[in-house]
Amino acid sequence: MTARILLVDDVELNLKLLDARLTAEYYQVVTATNGPDALRICQTETVDLVLLDVMMPEMDGFEVCRRLKADPRTAHLPVVLITALDQASDRLTGLEAGADDFLTKPVRDLALFSRVRSLTRLKFVTDELRRRAETAVSLMAADTHFRPDLLEPPPHVLLFSESAEHGQRVRRHLRGVASVGIIDDVAGFGDAAAAGLADVLLIDMDGKGVDPLRLISQLRSNEASRLTPILASARPDDEEKLARALELGGNDYIHRPIDRNELVARVRTQIRRKRYDDGLRNSVQRTIQLAVSDPLTGLHNRRFLETHMARAVAAAQHNGVGFALLMADIDHFKRINDNWGHDAGDRVLKEFATRLSQCLRSSDLACRFGGEEFAILMIEADANTAVGIAERIRQSVCERPFIVDGKAITVTVSEGLAVFEPGSDDNLSLLKRADAALYAAKRAGRNRVEVRDAA
Repeated sequence: MTARILLVDDVELNLKLLDARLTAEYYQVVTATNGPDALRICQTETVDLVLLDVMMPEMDGFEVCRRLKADPRTAHLPVVLITALDQASDRLTGLEAGADDFLTKPVRDLALFSRVRSLTRLKFVTDELRRRAETAVSLMAADTHFRPDLLEPPPHVLLFSESAEHGQRVRRHLRGVASVGIIDDVAGFGDAAAAGLADVLLIDMDGKGVDPLRLISQLRSNEASRLTPILASARPDDEEKLARALELGGNDYIHRPIDRNELVARVRTQIRRKRYDDGLRNSVQRTIQLAVSDPLTGLHNRRFLETHMARAVAAAQHNGVGFALLMADIDHFKRINDNWGHDAGDRVLKEFATRLSQCLRSSDLACRFGGEEFAILMIEADANTAVGIAERIRQSVCERPFIVDGKAITVTVSEGLAVFEPGSDDNLSLLKRADAALYAAKRAGRNRVEVRDAA
């Protein structure tokens, strides 16, 4: 898996050395010698990861990081600060600026490449979500620039640790930042993680009775916990174990003994990234829902019906079992709008959709075809079954008035039915027959069901 990495350092020798190390691992490298150039590149070119020196003239790395994270176009870019500064306060400043990690010079290959692989892998997942959300924008004119709120809902951290003392220390550190659940057995932790209630999974790598690396692998292989960020904690001399944790799907790590401020900053970083990605996923899901549903009645729309009916036709041709298509049109709907107002008309449409749904089998599909016209796809329904359902719908509409603002409105419906004949029909001819049957019902006096057989 390759990636395009931006190196930012005002010292040419540092750039060349790091460029050579990354190029040897088959990464694509682009360089900048100052903050403004780095910002411009990130805004105008494709970048998967930024390796950013802190000590630079004019604009230091902290400020570059802050600006990247404040810009919706670049907020999702992973940033690793690289510097000779090694104090806890320096790490905290970098993490609070939005950096995903903070590496101290001289950077060892194991630490560097484990972080690069982990962060670029996460970036590729986010990129795919962004592409889908951008498709949603083109369809629905939605906004893909998410500003996740760390307070709504309140964050929850789930900690695995065999040490009760360590667990209570973490809970104290995160008091006021996130609630903390502590579990000391693998099975219970896996079940709790699969419940999907945690924003971050924190795993103590000092476990004696279990293999914490295997636990991380299991969490990543479980669909229910696959997307939840994992933060590992271990002693500084466990560098290889931490690198392995990242390779197995961990998102970040923190050294023990744990510094409270650093823990808070790293947890917040993971929560922010998770909620950003969750926002993208929710946007895609909402767009899909809007694209296939009628917002007034909650039924599927014509686009969904036409796509689904084509598949139903293919299945019926394959297995030789037919189905029925019913078109239903509310009679004299314009009079309802003219006499009672468009709000009343909308109420009638919603109530009609409710009554319609109550008359159907669980396998039937009801759609709003357009205006006051509805379509019902009845899988594996012969003519007798379909006529029975159509009559049930008609009676449910005409036998009980629709109550709108305390006033009773009499409503009737005309229906046209066509039964699919494997070998002689396609979705277009079926739709035409059902539509012709509907107009026959209208001409015959309305409030009735007509059937149009295949020619």
